Amino acid sequence: FLVDTIVGAYIFVLILRLLLQYTAADSRNPISAFIIKVTQPPLRLLKPIFPTVRGVSLAAIVLIIGLRMLIGFAISFAQGDINIWGVFVWSLAEFVDSILNVFLFGIFATVIISWLNPGSYHPAVSLVYKITEPVMRPLQRVIPPIGGMDLTPMIALIGLQILKMLLIPPILALSNAF
Repeated sequence: FLVDTIVGAYIFVLILRLLLQYTAADSRNPISAFIIKVTQPPLRLLKPIFPTVRGVSLAAIVLIIGLRMLIGFAISFAQGDINIWGVFVWSLAEFVDSILNVFLFGIFATVIISWLNPGSYHPAVSLVYKITEPVMRPLQRVIPPIGGMDLTPMIALIGLQILKMLLIPPILALSNAF
């Protein structure tokens, strides 16, 4: 439990780093600086092998999946059934699920922030908006505000939840097939 919690928290920070790098978030933001500093040592080792392609850090993705695989191997070992391909596919499903969850919770947080304290500045708030930008911006271009209300967060939340329901169960079923 403790190892899973610690590794899971580090994976969450790595996912934030991946998304912040993809969205070109301000690295001078104190929270961004913390995330970069905490994730820099292992990524520095992997970066020569796995470069960044179109703003996506392949080194971060490999590290996230590798850490998920370690958790998967620990679970498989405890159950007495070690299946390398099954653990790998399970790790991919967990990776996709984690990314979608970050978007879901980020969008939900932006909605609550807009209700409680619209227009305020805080380093965390700016990063949450920046992280959710890849999902929200395309929808905001297509769906205009209706009567002063922006419905894109609701549509994004529904779309992400449908995406989770369509992607994760088949990948997990594939991991059990191995």
